[in-house]
Amino acid sequence: MEREFYPTGKAIHLLLALWGVVVLAFFFLRWDMVYLALPMLWLFFIAVVFFKPVLDVKVERILPHDRILEGEVAEIKLRIKAHERIPSLKIDDDLPEGLDVIEGRSSFVASFSCGEERVFSYKVKVRRGIHEFNFVKLRYRDPFGFFEREKTVDLYNELIGVPRIEEVQTPYSTKGTKITVGPLPSPRVGEGVEFHAIREYQPGDPLRIINWKATARTGRIMANEYESERKVDVIIIVDAAYAGKEVFDHLVRAAASLMLDSLNNGTSFGLLLAEEVPLWVRIDYGKRHFFKCIDLLSTAKPDKNNMIAYQVEHLVRSRFPARAQILYFSPLVTPESKDALRILYSYGYNVVVISPDPYSIIKPKTREEKLALKLLNLQRKVHLRKLSAYGMIIDWDVNKPLKTAIAEVIKL
Repeated sequence: MEREFYPTGKAIHLLLALWGVVVLAFFFLRWDMVYLALPMLWLFFIAVVFFKPVLDVKVERILPHDRILEGEVAEIKLRIKAHERIPSLKIDDDLPEGLDVIEGRSSFVASFSCGEERVFSYKVKVRRGIHEFNFVKLRYRDPFGFFEREKTVDLYNELIGVPRIEEVQTPYSTKGTKITVGPLPSPRVGEGVEFHAIREYQPGDPLRIINWKATARTGRIMANEYESERKVDVIIIVDAAYAGKEVFDHLVRAAASLMLDSLNNGTSFGLLLAEEVPLWVRIDYGKRHFFKCIDLLSTAKPDKNNMIAYQVEHLVRSRFPARAQILYFSPLVTPESKDALRILYSYGYNVVVISPDPYSIIKPKTREEKLALKLLNLQRKVHLRKLSAYGMIIDWDVNKPLKTAIAEVIKL
């Protein structure tokens, strides 16, 4: 989009003044007064004839990477090449709302000679989410300030602020879950490398597992049992209830951290992002699947119309595999989020709840606020104790690392 050469406010005021001089000359019949307007008219003529570029400029935006961890600093560069002489060019980059400039500015003023190329940069602090750059606006004004020309260059770039990821360990076992071949140790016995027990040999067992010493000692054919190396299907459920908006970023970071742990273990996982329109990513494994889920977590926002209990029950009947391990990320502050936990338990799923405490981020200032906060914490503990019958609940004070919160509940 480009606006043609148009007069500025300064030019309009001067033109009105010149018109006033002509009117006065006609009124007083003093035609010599018209000569007073000639110098200004000459300047207008010079500005139009000699300082009227078409803004033939090539613009390129350079991003360090398409995905950057939230809280990190990213340097945004603009490469400008002018194919004509431009005495003064103002450059305004389309800065998304989720990016805060911490060094430099997103607008620049510079002059260019024909064929000159220059690079401008500024640094921003990245927040979680998708940040879209749509255009670069160019503006030129002649040296006298009489005329302007604007040009908007459509230039789309996308920067994804991904949630920070903490190194954590698996907060669940494989007992009672669906089992497939993989690297996580399982209580189920079978072929493997870790010794489990000695039992009597059964028809169909391979000969290599016979324990000859035990056979000689007991007079019966005895065989070794080994602990299988297995993995589980993991389903990650993220509660996007608006009531937990204060700790929602912590919720997303925890989900991303456990997702990375599943990736490193070679475990297949699925993701349910319980927004108004639920986002379900079927169970899969690998880096491509991981980044697909991370992109969804990066754009997740708290939702006022959350119906997580209904969504969970529907997916349990149609999508969730039987005996999968559930990782449920929720502050457990709404009736729907508590009902969802009860539904998962009623269908026989093993559930581990990562529950960031929304009261842990509050800093009371008065004695009354401290007392109110203490009562709220006691009430939360009572609710969590009742809900612990439906799954293992990790009550997470977000001022502590997630790894510490898990270790306080589970002896890893």
